[in-house]
Amino acid sequence: MIDKPERSRDDFAFDPDSDRFTCPAGKELVQYRRTYSTPRSGVSAQGMRFYRASKLDCDVCEFKPHCCPNAAARKVPRHIHEDARDEARALASTPEYEAGRRLRKKVEMLFAHLKRILRLARLRLERDDIRSNRE
Repeated sequence: MIDKPERSRDDFAFDPDSDRFTCPAGKELVQYRRTYSTPRSGVSAQGMRFYRASKLDCDVCEFKPHCCPNAAARKVPRHIHEDARDEARALASTPEYEAGRRLRKKVEMLFAHLKRILRLARLRLERDDIRSNRE
Protein backbone atom coordinates (compact mmCIF):
# COMPACT_ATOMS: atom_id res chain seq x y z
CA MET A 1 0.00 0.00 0.00
CA ILE A 2 1.30 3.44 -0.91
CA ASP A 3 1.44 5.89 1.98
CA LYS A 4 0.19 9.30 0.86
CA PRO A 5 1.72 12.19 2.78
CA GLU A 6 -1.06 14.59 1.68
CA ARG A 7 -3.07 16.46 4.25
CA SER A 8 -6.71 15.52 4.49
CA ARG A 9 -9.60 17.93 4.67
CA ASP A 10 -10.00 17.04 8.34
CA ASP A 11 -6.77 18.92 9.09
CA PHE A 12 -8.52 22.17 8.12
CA ALA A 13 -10.79 23.78 10.72
CA PHE A 14 -14.07 25.28 9.48
CA ASP A 15 -15.54 28.36 11.15
CA PRO A 16 -19.26 28.66 10.26
CA ASP A 17 -19.54 32.20 11.64
CA SER A 18 -16.95 33.65 9.27
CA ASP A 19 -17.63 31.00 6.57
CA ARG A 20 -13.98 30.04 6.06
CA PHE A 21 -11.49 27.27 6.66
CA THR A 22 -8.20 27.66 8.52
CA CYS A 23 -5.24 25.55 7.44
CA PRO A 24 -2.79 23.91 9.88
CA ALA A 25 -0.34 26.78 9.22
CA GLY A 26 -2.98 29.30 10.38
CA LYS A 27 -3.84 30.78 6.95
CA GLU A 28 -7.45 31.30 5.88
CA LEU A 29 -9.18 29.69 2.92
CA VAL A 30 -12.12 31.71 1.58
CA GLN A 31 -14.56 31.34 -1.29
CA TYR A 32 -13.95 34.71 -2.89
CA ARG A 33 -11.11 37.15 -2.44
CA ARG A 34 -12.94 40.05 -4.08
CA THR A 35 -16.44 41.48 -4.11
CA TYR A 36 -18.44 40.91 -7.28
CA SER A 37 -20.91 43.48 -8.60
CA THR A 38 -23.55 40.75 -8.92
CA PRO A 39 -23.51 38.55 -5.82
CA ARG A 40 -22.70 34.88 -6.43
CA SER A 41 -23.99 31.90 -4.52
CA GLY A 42 -20.69 30.05 -4.72
CA VAL A 43 -22.46 26.69 -5.01
CA SER A 44 -21.54 24.34 -7.85
CA ALA A 45 -24.01 22.12 -9.71
CA GLN A 46 -23.07 19.28 -7.35
CA GLY A 47 -23.91 21.37 -4.27
CA MET A 48 -20.29 22.06 -3.34
CA ARG A 49 -18.62 25.23 -2.15
CA PHE A 50 -14.89 25.58 -2.78
CA TYR A 51 -12.64 27.41 -0.35
CA ARG A 52 -9.25 28.45 -1.72
CA ALA A 53 -6.01 29.52 -0.10
CA SER A 54 -3.92 32.36 -1.43
CA LYS A 55 -1.11 31.29 -3.75
CA LEU A 56 1.20 33.68 -1.93
CA ASP A 57 0.42 31.97 1.38
CA CYS A 58 0.96 28.48 -0.05
CA ASP A 59 4.24 29.36 -1.78
CA VAL A 60 6.01 30.16 1.49
CA CYS A 61 4.28 27.50 3.61
CA GLU A 62 6.38 24.67 5.04
CA PHE A 63 3.47 22.21 4.58
CA LYS A 64 3.16 22.87 0.82
CA PRO A 65 5.00 19.67 -0.30
CA HIS A 66 2.58 17.57 1.78
CA CYS A 67 -0.59 19.65 1.46
CA CYS A 68 -0.85 20.47 -2.25
CA PRO A 69 2.29 19.36 -4.10
CA ASN A 70 0.73 19.45 -7.59
CA ALA A 71 -1.34 22.62 -7.23
CA ALA A 72 -0.52 26.29 -6.86
CA ALA A 73 -2.73 26.62 -3.78
CA ARG A 74 -4.97 24.41 -1.66
CA LYS A 75 -8.66 24.10 -2.53
CA VAL A 76 -11.01 22.51 0.03
CA PRO A 77 -14.54 21.46 -1.00
CA ARG A 78 -17.49 21.62 1.41
CA HIS A 79 -20.99 20.37 0.64
CA ILE A 80 -23.88 22.73 1.37
CA HIS A 81 -25.41 20.08 3.67
CA GLU A 82 -22.15 19.29 5.47
CA ASP A 83 -23.59 20.49 8.81
CA ALA A 84 -26.28 17.80 8.64
CA ARG A 85 -23.67 15.24 7.62
CA ASP A 86 -21.53 16.18 10.63
CA GLU A 87 -24.53 15.68 12.93
CA ALA A 88 -25.25 12.28 11.38
CA ARG A 89 -21.60 11.24 11.80
CA ALA A 90 -21.72 12.31 15.44
CA LEU A 91 -24.92 10.34 16.05
CA ALA A 92 -23.54 7.27 14.28
CA SER A 93 -20.78 6.99 16.86
CA THR A 94 -23.15 6.80 19.85
CA PRO A 95 -23.90 3.48 21.61
CA GLU A 96 -27.65 4.02 21.11
CA TYR A 97 -27.17 4.14 17.34
CA GLU A 98 -25.12 0.93 17.39
CA ALA A 99 -27.81 -0.85 19.43
CA GLY A 100 -30.54 0.32 17.07
CA ARG A 101 -28.49 -0.74 14.08
CA ARG A 102 -28.13 -4.28 15.46
CA LEU A 103 -31.87 -4.48 16.10
CA ARG A 104 -32.71 -3.22 12.60
CA LYS A 105 -30.48 -5.89 11.09
CA LYS A 106 -32.34 -8.61 13.01
CA VAL A 107 -35.74 -7.39 11.84
CA GLU A 108 -34.63 -6.94 8.23
CA MET A 109 -33.10 -10.43 8.16
CA LEU A 110 -36.26 -11.94 9.63
CA PHE A 111 -38.44 -10.43 6.90
CA ALA A 112 -35.90 -11.33 4.21
CA HIS A 113 -35.99 -14.99 5.30
CA LEU A 114 -39.81 -14.98 5.40
CA LYS A 115 -39.97 -13.60 1.89
CA ARG A 116 -37.35 -15.98 0.50
CA ILE A 117 -38.19 -19.24 2.32
CA LEU A 118 -41.97 -18.93 2.56
CA ARG A 119 -42.22 -17.14 -0.79
CA LEU A 120 -44.10 -14.23 0.66
CA ALA A 121 -43.06 -11.94 -2.18
CA ARG A 122 -45.76 -9.34 -1.49
CA LEU A 123 -45.04 -9.08 2.22
CA ARG A 124 -44.30 -5.54 3.31
CA LEU A 125 -42.81 -4.34 6.54
CA GLU A 126 -45.06 -1.61 7.90
CA ARG A 127 -44.46 -0.08 11.29
CA ASP A 128 -47.34 0.85 13.59
CA ASP A 129 -46.37 4.52 13.80
CA ILE A 130 -46.46 4.87 10.00
CA ARG A 131 -49.78 3.07 9.74
CA SER A 132 -51.39 5.29 12.40
CA ASN A 133 -50.32 8.44 10.49
CA ARG A 134 -52.20 7.27 7.40
CA GLU A 135 -55.52 6.77 9.19
